[in-house]
Amino acid sequence: QLQLVESGGGLVQPGGSLRLTCAASGSLFSIYVAGWYRQAPGKQRELVAEATSGGSPKYADSVKGRFTISRDNAQNAVYLQMNSLKPEDTAAYYCNSRSPSGINSYWGKGTLVTVSS
Repeated sequence: QLQLVESGGGLVQPGGSLRLTCAASGSLFSIYVAGWYRQAPGKQRELVAEATSGGSPKYADSVKGRFTISRDNAQNAVYLQMNSLKPEDTAAYYCNSRSPSGINSYWGKGTLVTVSS
């Protein structure tokens, strides 16, 4: 069982930056895939970025070059550095951690990111 708690969301102007943090509790986090998803109003939840236990990242095309995912297994945490934010990045951002097979999957409650002038 994993519990995930996100933090770091807020209101930022276009072109600005935010860093999201997901703190995990549970001994399996270090071997699980960890990632960030987002859901904008009226849209489906989508993958933003994820990283394997070894750190190999995968990004949605819409955020490549702007967002960076990193994880610290010793601290049981995964981060999302978001730069050059755009209004279309506005969404609730959710932390996810799953077993490599995908059988077990855990979600945080989300943190809201609003990009607006």
